[in-house]
Amino acid sequence: MTLTTTIVALAGDGIGPEIMEAGLSVLKAVAEITNFDYSVQAHPFGGAGIDVACHPLPASTLEATKEADAILLAAIGSPQYDQAPIRPEQGLLALRKELNLYANIRPVKIYDALKHLSPLKEERIQGVDFVVVRELTGGIYFGEHILEEDQARDINDYSVEEVERIVRKAFEIARGRRKKVTSIDKQNVLATSKLWRRVADRVAQDFPDVTLEHQLVDSAAMLMITNPSRFDVIVTENLFGDILSDESSVLSGTLGVMPSASHSESGPSMYEPIHGSAPDIAGQGVANPVSMILSVAMMMRESFNREEDASRIEKAVENTLAAGIFTRDLGGSASTKEMTEEIIKRL
Repeated sequence: MTLTTTIVALAGDGIGPEIMEAGLSVLKAVAEITNFDYSVQAHPFGGAGIDVACHPLPASTLEATKEADAILLAAIGSPQYDQAPIRPEQGLLALRKELNLYANIRPVKIYDALKHLSPLKEERIQGVDFVVVRELTGGIYFGEHILEEDQARDINDYSVEEVERIVRKAFEIARGRRKKVTSIDKQNVLATSKLWRRVADRVAQDFPDVTLEHQLVDSAAMLMITNPSRFDVIVTENLFGDILSDESSVLSGTLGVMPSASHSESGPSMYEPIHGSAPDIAGQGVANPVSMILSVAMMMRESFNREEDASRIEKAVENTLAAGIFTRDLGGSASTKEMTEEIIKRL
């Protein structure tokens, strides 16, 4: 007997419920075509968690995520929670920590139909298709922070194990792509980066079919603008990854078409759009659902090994955009519901 796959849906706040509905509609449509058997459990999270349990990560939500096969998160945060004792964003940090989500994966792909939105010239962004792999649970964000009257200090710690598992993840991803890893550090100055480079070189020996190159972070930041198509898989530590993944997200000219995944070593993975909860347009039915829908595609591929389903969704999105169907943020007039229906039509 096969057990039904359980997906936990965290719709969250702002436009979250609207785009979650869109993502789940596409999932339902593709599952009917390819006979994917699953169930969805919806749970409150973020501001919605504060509303029902006075905490952004209610105990019942945390319990459900730990038992899930995968987690879909839409968006969290809203101005009314800015003064809450525990803000929605702190719930997300707590969830990442509880699930040990150490690897953040952010694909960057420029769609032909959206090239005109990029701040870069068309020839610069031709063929851009890379992935940023960011270490998510170590480094300076999780070190000791000491603030005194006349000085301050932040501790940046990395262990061999932490570096090895994230670099290995990047090589595994590269193996299924164009077989090139760019490891980014600041080894001319930082001890953590010297360790990082040493470990990366060692891991590379286990992947003779994949090319490894090293880049200093300042040089990499420039190359991401001047020659972004040279990258295949980028791997880097938490702070550099935070900055570079945000830099990479502006190449497309819109956050509305960019998904992401966060993986643990053994538990469930979490999939979410990279954009926020856009409270200013919440409830109007005009939010762009594409990031959420592409996050569903990532889930099908990376948690369930369903390449056919993932490709089907991605091609349907690409074909919808190619047909000139855009939501308001992309310069069009399609509503959330219309955009979703057009994508489903093309599955």
